[in-house]
Amino acid sequence: MGAKTGLLVYADGDVPGLLRQVGTADLDRTLATMRRLYPVCEIEQCGGSNLGDGVYPPKGTVYAASWPGVEVIGDQGVMIDAPSELPEHLVAASAGRRLVLHAMHSVVDWLAFAVWEDGRLARSLSLSPDSGIIENIGEPLPFELPYWAGDRPADIIPWPGEEEEPYPLPFHPLDLGEDALRALCGFVQEGRPEPDDVDADAVELFGFQVRDRQGPAPFQEEAKLRSAVEAMEPPRFYSLGPDGSLIERPGL
Repeated sequence: MGAKTGLLVYADGDVPGLLRQVGTADLDRTLATMRRLYPVCEIEQCGGSNLGDGVYPPKGTVYAASWPGVEVIGDQGVMIDAPSELPEHLVAASAGRRLVLHAMHSVVDWLAFAVWEDGRLARSLSLSPDSGIIENIGEPLPFELPYWAGDRPADIIPWPGEEEEPYPLPFHPLDLGEDALRALCGFVQEGRPEPDDVDADAVELFGFQVRDRQGPAPFQEEAKLRSAVEAMEPPRFYSLGPDGSLIERPGL
Protein backbone atom coordinates (compact mmCIF):
# COMPACT_ATOMS: atom_id res chain seq x y z
CA MET A 1 0.00 0.00 0.00
CA GLY A 2 1.26 3.49 -0.86
CA ALA A 3 -1.70 5.68 0.03
CA LYS A 4 -1.22 9.03 1.74
CA THR A 5 -3.88 11.63 2.46
CA GLY A 6 -4.20 14.99 4.15
CA LEU A 7 -7.78 15.99 3.38
CA LEU A 8 -10.47 18.30 4.75
CA VAL A 9 -13.98 18.48 3.29
CA TYR A 10 -16.64 20.98 4.32
CA ALA A 11 -20.15 20.06 3.17
CA ASP A 12 -23.79 20.98 3.58
CA GLY A 13 -24.73 17.30 3.72
CA ASP A 14 -23.55 13.91 2.50
CA VAL A 15 -20.08 14.42 1.02
CA PRO A 16 -20.11 11.57 -1.55
CA GLY A 17 -23.47 12.67 -2.90
CA LEU A 18 -22.35 16.28 -3.24
CA LEU A 19 -19.02 15.39 -4.89
CA ARG A 20 -20.80 13.25 -7.49
CA GLN A 21 -22.62 16.38 -8.66
CA VAL A 22 -19.80 18.93 -8.86
CA GLY A 23 -18.60 20.47 -12.09
CA THR A 24 -15.84 23.01 -12.64
CA ALA A 25 -14.98 24.88 -9.45
CA ASP A 26 -15.00 28.68 -9.40
CA LEU A 27 -11.55 30.22 -8.82
CA ASP A 28 -12.80 33.34 -7.02
CA ARG A 29 -14.96 31.25 -4.73
CA THR A 30 -12.01 28.94 -4.01
CA LEU A 31 -9.71 31.90 -3.30
CA ALA A 32 -12.24 33.21 -0.79
CA THR A 33 -12.23 29.81 0.92
CA MET A 34 -8.43 29.79 1.00
CA ARG A 35 -8.26 33.27 2.55
CA ARG A 36 -10.80 32.24 5.18
CA LEU A 37 -8.95 29.05 6.12
CA TYR A 38 -5.41 30.48 5.85
CA PRO A 39 -5.91 34.03 7.19
CA VAL A 40 -2.27 34.71 8.16
CA CYS A 41 -0.70 33.20 5.06
CA GLU A 42 0.53 34.49 1.74
CA ILE A 43 -1.36 32.64 -0.99
CA GLU A 44 -0.17 32.40 -4.58
CA GLN A 45 -1.83 30.32 -7.27
CA CYS A 46 0.22 27.52 -8.86
CA GLY A 47 -0.42 24.38 -10.88
CA GLY A 48 -3.44 22.38 -9.82
CA SER A 49 -4.29 18.69 -9.48
CA ASN A 50 -7.37 16.54 -9.07
CA LEU A 51 -9.10 14.79 -6.21
CA GLY A 52 -7.44 11.48 -7.06
CA ASP A 53 -3.89 12.83 -6.94
CA GLY A 54 -4.24 16.01 -4.89
CA VAL A 55 -5.05 14.67 -1.44
CA TYR A 56 -1.35 14.61 -0.46
CA PRO A 57 0.26 17.73 -1.96
CA PRO A 58 3.90 18.70 -1.40
CA LYS A 59 4.59 20.68 1.76
CA GLY A 60 3.77 24.33 1.27
CA THR A 61 1.22 23.53 -1.43
CA VAL A 62 -2.53 23.27 -0.97
CA TYR A 63 -4.93 21.84 -3.55
CA ALA A 64 -8.44 23.18 -3.13
CA ALA A 65 -11.78 23.67 -4.82
CA SER A 66 -15.05 25.23 -3.75
CA TRP A 67 -18.53 24.61 -5.11
CA PRO A 68 -21.95 25.52 -3.71
CA GLY A 69 -22.43 23.13 -0.81
CA VAL A 70 -18.99 21.53 -0.66
CA GLU A 71 -15.33 22.57 -0.34
CA VAL A 72 -12.25 20.35 -0.59
CA ILE A 73 -8.80 21.07 0.86
CA GLY A 74 -5.73 18.86 0.33
CA ASP A 75 -2.95 19.88 2.73
CA GLN A 76 -0.25 17.93 4.59
CA GLY A 77 -0.74 20.38 7.44
CA VAL A 78 -3.97 18.66 8.52
CA MET A 79 -2.16 15.36 9.12
CA ILE A 80 -2.16 15.64 12.91
CA ASP A 81 -1.97 12.77 15.39
CA ALA A 82 -5.05 13.89 17.32
CA PRO A 83 -7.79 15.18 15.00
CA SER A 84 -9.59 16.71 17.99
CA GLU A 85 -6.73 19.24 18.08
CA LEU A 86 -7.47 20.58 14.59
CA PRO A 87 -7.00 24.38 14.81
CA GLU A 88 -10.09 26.08 16.17
CA HIS A 89 -10.61 28.38 13.19
CA LEU A 90 -10.76 25.39 10.82
CA VAL A 91 -13.46 23.78 12.95
CA ALA A 92 -15.32 27.09 13.35
CA ALA A 93 -15.51 27.36 9.55
CA SER A 94 -17.80 24.31 9.60
CA ALA A 95 -20.59 25.98 11.59
CA GLY A 96 -23.91 24.62 10.34
CA ARG A 97 -22.13 22.08 8.15
CA ARG A 98 -20.35 18.74 8.21
CA LEU A 99 -16.54 18.66 8.36
CA VAL A 100 -14.56 15.54 7.47
CA LEU A 101 -10.84 15.05 8.10
CA HIS A 102 -9.04 12.08 6.55
CA ALA A 103 -5.31 11.53 6.98
CA MET A 104 -3.18 8.44 6.49
CA HIS A 105 0.44 7.61 5.76
CA SER A 106 1.36 4.24 4.33
CA VAL A 107 5.02 4.33 5.44
CA VAL A 108 4.04 4.04 9.12
CA ASP A 109 0.58 2.44 8.69
CA TRP A 110 -1.01 5.49 10.33
CA LEU A 111 -4.64 6.49 9.96
CA ALA A 112 -6.66 9.34 11.40
CA PHE A 113 -10.14 10.45 10.52
CA ALA A 114 -12.76 12.62 12.17
CA VAL A 115 -16.24 14.01 11.59
CA TRP A 116 -17.67 17.23 13.02
CA GLU A 117 -21.35 18.12 12.81
CA ASP A 118 -22.08 21.86 13.13
CA GLY A 119 -18.73 22.33 14.88
CA ARG A 120 -19.22 19.44 17.31
CA LEU A 121 -16.79 16.53 17.15
CA ALA A 122 -18.88 13.40 16.58
CA ARG A 123 -16.17 10.84 15.87
CA SER A 124 -12.37 10.80 15.87
CA LEU A 125 -9.98 7.89 15.51
CA SER A 126 -6.19 7.90 15.16
CA LEU A 127 -3.98 4.82 15.35
CA SER A 128 -0.82 3.16 14.10
CA PRO A 129 1.04 -0.07 14.98
CA ASP A 130 3.88 1.83 16.64
CA SER A 131 1.76 4.21 18.72
CA GLY A 132 -1.36 2.11 19.20
CA ILE A 133 -4.66 3.95 19.53
CA ILE A 134 -3.74 7.62 19.77
CA GLU A 135 -7.29 8.97 19.90
CA ASN A 136 -10.68 7.27 19.99
CA ILE A 137 -13.60 9.64 20.56
CA GLY A 138 -17.27 8.96 19.90
CA GLU A 139 -19.10 5.87 18.73
CA PRO A 140 -17.62 3.86 15.83
CA LEU A 141 -19.26 4.57 12.49
CA PRO A 142 -20.98 1.73 10.57
CA PHE A 143 -18.06 1.09 8.21
CA GLU A 144 -15.78 0.54 11.23
CA LEU A 145 -17.84 -2.19 12.89
CA PRO A 146 -16.43 -5.24 10.99
CA TYR A 147 -12.90 -4.15 11.94
CA TRP A 148 -13.61 -3.84 15.66
CA ALA A 149 -15.52 -7.13 15.56
CA GLY A 150 -12.42 -8.96 14.29
CA ASP A 151 -13.79 -9.64 10.80
CA ARG A 152 -10.97 -7.72 9.04
CA PRO A 153 -7.72 -8.98 10.63
CA ALA A 154 -4.41 -7.64 9.35
CA ASP A 155 -2.72 -9.94 6.84
CA ILE A 156 0.99 -9.31 7.38
CA ILE A 157 3.79 -11.29 5.68
CA PRO A 158 7.00 -11.30 7.78
CA TRP A 159 10.45 -10.54 6.35
CA PRO A 160 12.56 -13.56 5.36
CA GLY A 161 14.16 -15.11 8.42
CA GLU A 162 11.84 -13.35 10.85
CA GLU A 163 9.30 -15.10 13.00
CA GLU A 164 5.72 -14.09 12.42
CA GLU A 165 4.49 -11.94 15.28
CA PRO A 166 0.92 -10.80 15.90
CA TYR A 167 0.14 -7.42 14.36
CA PRO A 168 -0.08 -4.84 17.18
CA LEU A 169 -3.60 -3.83 16.14
CA PRO A 170 -6.70 -5.96 15.50
CA PHE A 171 -6.78 -4.74 11.88
CA HIS A 172 -4.61 -2.87 9.39
CA PRO A 173 -5.13 0.91 9.61
CA LEU A 174 -4.77 1.38 5.86
CA ASP A 175 -7.51 -1.14 5.15
CA LEU A 176 -9.84 0.78 7.43
CA GLY A 177 -8.50 4.01 5.94
CA GLU A 178 -9.69 3.09 2.45
CA ASP A 179 -13.15 2.14 3.74
CA ALA A 180 -13.28 5.37 5.73
CA LEU A 181 -12.33 7.40 2.66
CA ARG A 182 -15.05 5.76 0.58
CA ALA A 183 -17.73 6.06 3.26
CA LEU A 184 -16.92 9.65 4.21
CA CYS A 185 -15.79 11.11 0.88
CA GLY A 186 -16.98 8.71 -1.82
CA PHE A 187 -13.72 7.45 -3.36
CA VAL A 188 -10.60 5.41 -2.58
CA GLN A 189 -6.89 5.81 -3.12
CA GLU A 190 -6.10 2.13 -3.64
CA GLY A 191 -8.27 -0.85 -4.38
CA ARG A 192 -10.95 -1.54 -6.94
CA PRO A 193 -13.35 1.36 -7.57
CA GLU A 194 -17.04 0.62 -7.15
CA PRO A 195 -19.67 1.69 -9.71
CA ASP A 196 -21.08 4.49 -7.54
CA ASP A 197 -17.69 5.87 -6.41
CA VAL A 198 -16.90 9.51 -7.13
CA ASP A 199 -14.71 9.82 -10.23
CA ALA A 200 -11.92 11.48 -8.25
CA ASP A 201 -9.65 11.95 -11.28
CA ALA A 202 -12.35 14.06 -12.94
CA VAL A 203 -12.71 16.46 -9.99
CA GLU A 204 -10.23 19.28 -10.69
CA LEU A 205 -8.54 21.15 -7.84
CA PHE A 206 -6.75 24.50 -7.98
CA GLY A 207 -3.20 24.70 -6.63
CA PHE A 208 -1.82 27.30 -4.22
CA GLN A 209 1.54 28.00 -2.67
CA VAL A 210 0.90 28.88 0.98
CA ARG A 211 3.41 30.47 3.33
CA ASP A 212 2.91 31.77 6.84
CA ARG A 213 3.75 35.49 6.88
CA GLN A 214 5.14 35.02 10.39
CA GLY A 215 7.12 31.89 9.52
CA PRO A 216 10.66 31.48 8.19
CA ALA A 217 11.45 32.44 4.64
CA PRO A 218 12.20 29.60 2.18
CA PHE A 219 15.95 30.27 2.22
CA GLN A 220 15.93 29.93 6.01
CA GLU A 221 14.24 26.54 5.72
CA GLU A 222 16.84 25.45 3.18
CA ALA A 223 19.68 26.54 5.46
CA LYS A 224 18.13 24.63 8.37
CA LEU A 225 17.87 21.51 6.20
CA ARG A 226 21.50 21.79 5.07
CA SER A 227 22.65 22.08 8.68
CA ALA A 228 20.66 19.00 9.64
CA VAL A 229 22.16 17.00 6.76
CA GLU A 230 25.69 18.07 7.67
CA ALA A 231 25.14 16.92 11.25
CA MET A 232 24.05 13.44 10.21
CA GLU A 233 26.38 10.46 10.66
CA PRO A 234 27.72 8.76 7.51
CA PRO A 235 25.23 6.30 6.00
CA ARG A 236 25.51 2.58 6.78
CA PHE A 237 24.93 -0.08 4.15
CA TYR A 238 23.55 -3.58 4.60
CA SER A 239 22.97 -6.65 2.48
CA LEU A 240 20.75 -9.66 3.09
CA GLY A 241 22.68 -12.74 4.24
CA PRO A 242 21.91 -16.34 3.21
CA ASP A 243 19.91 -16.86 6.39
CA GLY A 244 17.90 -13.70 5.90
CA SER A 245 19.85 -11.61 8.42
CA LEU A 246 21.20 -8.13 7.68
CA ILE A 247 24.99 -7.88 7.25
CA GLU A 248 26.67 -4.48 7.36
CA ARG A 249 29.05 -3.82 4.49
CA PRO A 250 31.58 -1.06 3.77
CA GLY A 251 30.22 2.21 2.47
CA LEU A 252 30.19 2.81 -1.24
